[in-house]
Amino acid sequence: MFDKVLGSGSVRRVTLGGITALGVYTAGAGLTACSQLLIARIVGAETFGVYSYVLAWVTVLAYFSALGFDIALLRFVSAYRASQAWGLLRGVIRYSERRMAIAGALVVALGAIAVVISTNEISPELRNTFLAGFVLVPVWALLWIRSSIVRAFGGVLSAVVPDRMVRDGTLIFIVVLLSWGLKWHLDAPLVMIATLASTTAALVMASLAVRRLHPSETDGVAPDYDIPVWRKTVLPLMAIAAAEAMLNRSGVLVLGWIGSNKDAGIYAVVFSISFLVALPRTAANTLLAPTISDLFVRNQVHSLQILTARIALWTLCGAAVSALALSIVAAPLLAWFGRGYEAGVPALHILLVGQVIAASCGSQLSIMTMTGHERGAALLLILSALFNILLSAVFIRPLGLIGAAVSTTVALVAWNITMAIFIWHQLRLLPGPIFMTQSVFRVKTTLRTPGRSPTV
Repeated sequence: MFDKVLGSGSVRRVTLGGITALGVYTAGAGLTACSQLLIARIVGAETFGVYSYVLAWVTVLAYFSALGFDIALLRFVSAYRASQAWGLLRGVIRYSERRMAIAGALVVALGAIAVVISTNEISPELRNTFLAGFVLVPVWALLWIRSSIVRAFGGVLSAVVPDRMVRDGTLIFIVVLLSWGLKWHLDAPLVMIATLASTTAALVMASLAVRRLHPSETDGVAPDYDIPVWRKTVLPLMAIAAAEAMLNRSGVLVLGWIGSNKDAGIYAVVFSISFLVALPRTAANTLLAPTISDLFVRNQVHSLQILTARIALWTLCGAAVSALALSIVAAPLLAWFGRGYEAGVPALHILLVGQVIAASCGSQLSIMTMTGHERGAALLLILSALFNILLSAVFIRPLGLIGAAVSTTVALVAWNITMAIFIWHQLRLLPGPIFMTQSVFRVKTTLRTPGRSPTV
């Protein structure tokens, strides 16, 4: 049964596409690590903390501005393309980009007003970094939306390269040029402006990919709109994206909020390193989401269980190996970032444990969002993000970096456990390790029974 399912076209596509996406994500993660290394070493932990704190807020606000369309378009564009509903395809793209533009403009305007009002309460460096960061919000949100459109058009590499490689690669080039080439002194506002420039370059590339890959049948077709359906779908997806960003960045946000900029910078580096462990799971999700939806619609529950279990096994193995390697080199790795960063070694070890546990559960969020349980996924994620913020508020002041790492790890594990319980009750799907263990046990039991053959 395993071979039959894994030999199917959809699963084979996930495997090959996942390997390709993993290569791209790995290269992108390397560029991200290099850009963080350069910025951290050049500007120091204190200034890097200011940049990381503002970037955390920018990320959360960008997900709000995208309004969930960066996820929903994968479903809608793929469905309209398959059913040749060209008017709806044009309509959903136009509607998503216009609504995002309105939301992004509101973020820029309200953010600028809030910063001006708080001028006397924050430092000039933090103020100017926020002003540049607010401009980045709509640009980044539009990049995500157009990357999703490209992915729905079938351009997997063209979708992930702009955000994962071009953006960070351009940032590295700008930072090196300004610091080492022109001998400029880089502060947090200037680094944020460089981030805005690199994101704009990535957006241009994604926009060109949309133009190149769009179906010619849409040319000259009047857009149609199914706004009630779109709104019903995107609201929980927006909550999911924003809450997940908040969950991942609670430590930096709380540390920056209480004015501990140096610790915020160290924790941002530590969390980014630990998140490398999630790369196998993220790469598998690149093509797994539509396959989950396809198997669920065709009611192939057992095939879906086998697929998700094998994905969980792959991601667990990849996460365990990478976590072990990172834990071994943690001290010298953080020392390379500059003086003071080695204080994040204990926090890194804690975060690595949490990422491995999360990887063992597989792509649970994709399972929920691709099987019609977006609202349940949004609720669990929002509660987990709030739980993380609460824990961070309690533990960060007495424990510092370790408190931030413990809070994030506990919230991450709790979130995955609650998702596993929800998926079992609603879909009767088990987490990968549990299903694989049961399968092995059934095979052994069957082999011990005369006259029976294994039927896993």
